[in-house]
Amino acid sequence: MEAFSAIVAQAQDPDDAKNIAAAAGAGMAYGLAAIGPGIGIGYIVGKSVEAMARQPEAAGMVRTTMFLGIAFTEALALIGFVVFILLKFA
Repeated sequence: MEAFSAIVAQAQDPDDAKNIAAAAGAGMAYGLAAIGPGIGIGYIVGKSVEAMARQPEAAGMVRTTMFLGIAFTEALALIGFVVFILLKFA
């Protein structure tokens, strides 16, 4: 965090300082937005594999539900990406 402060402090133009701070904030926001879905997808897949191992005859239904869960969880990462773009170019 101190590195960003040093870079912003060295900027000669106030617009450059604003752009640097916006890019740093947007990058951190997207990084934080990607952590949750990454953990969620890992948890969903792990539990689905466990369910398929316990009841192999229900593997098709479990797999379908797993892919739906992954899609909904990945939507959170896409929302984070949209917020990243809005912060960067707003």
